[in-house]
Amino acid sequence: MQPNDANAALPVDQRPFRVLLIAGSNRRQYNCPGVDSKARALMLRMAEQLPPQWEIDIEDIGNVYGRARIQSCNACVSTSMALCVWPCNCYQKNDAAEPDLLWDLDMYARLDMADAWAIIGPINWYAPSANLKLMFDRLVCMNGGNPKEGLIEHKNPEIAAKLEHSEQWQELSQNHLEGRTAAFFCYGDAGGDELDEAGKPKILRHKQYFNPEEEPFENNRDAYAPLVWQCRYGGVEVPDSLWRYEEFGVDEKYSDNQAEHLVERKEVMQHFDNWVQEFATFVEAKGKVLPGKYRAYGYEPPKNRWHELKSAFRDARMRVGLPPKGSSPDLQQQQGINQDVTLRPGKSERDQGHDL
Repeated sequence: MQPNDANAALPVDQRPFRVLLIAGSNRRQYNCPGVDSKARALMLRMAEQLPPQWEIDIEDIGNVYGRARIQSCNACVSTSMALCVWPCNCYQKNDAAEPDLLWDLDMYARLDMADAWAIIGPINWYAPSANLKLMFDRLVCMNGGNPKEGLIEHKNPEIAAKLEHSEQWQELSQNHLEGRTAAFFCYGDAGGDELDEAGKPKILRHKQYFNPEEEPFENNRDAYAPLVWQCRYGGVEVPDSLWRYEEFGVDEKYSDNQAEHLVERKEVMQHFDNWVQEFATFVEAKGKVLPGKYRAYGYEPPKNRWHELKSAFRDARMRVGLPPKGSSPDLQQQQGINQDVTLRPGKSERDQGHDL
């Protein structure tokens, strides 16, 4: 059935079971490829096969011309775990300055509302798609993120560092989406028709640079290992049997391996359908998931105008070499480490005029 977000406010025993299906390819017919992805076709096929009494939430995070992109993670955790806010407050919904697809599509709340996630995507250069990697990088906040940004004045790194060392932090830092299930179906074509009989690229002139025997994975599903391990690290269950890789289109032109060709591959489709059924059986037996203490569903970001003004003042002082006393930037400046005092941080480092 179509998802009704209002059901997420009901007691667990009164709401329907809910799953979130994500097509993780970058491709959409509304951008320069002009063609939709195989991931999208598989996502829609999966939605048709799941129990009709479930709420089926679907999303395609592919690139659409003029639409927001998933903004990158700013690695707040590496400054202080308490600086990484749940749900992410580095960006906000409908922001003209830094438009962010995760907020515009309410993905934090939708991940929270679902009992299970199914993620379908390609392998691009031995890795997940850029959009999937961006999404999971931004989900670092589900792994122990700070649910009370007021305690750090929205985004004050010095206050966050103090909070991280306090007893209060032990109660605040939780795995906010723990208990859910995530399943991954990734696919690839092993380079299509680009490789010669020895497994080396046909157009490569320096053949000695590439040794196929040293390729990184014995099992290509391991290309998605960083996403799987992030889930498991934060208490999101990824059963080994629901982490799959399917290969097709080997020795074929890329243009001959589109979604319309995929659905004609009966064996591949059967493998995918089996994965869908195993997913449905597993998550149904596991049952609904209790929501965490601090939910992304129903979250309303606080007004932070005063704190944003203070952050802007801090930024202005940093640009002229006056960081807060005793702060990490102050210590780095004293030690001459990063040499990042500039009125033009948006410019290329090449143009900053460093004396090297």
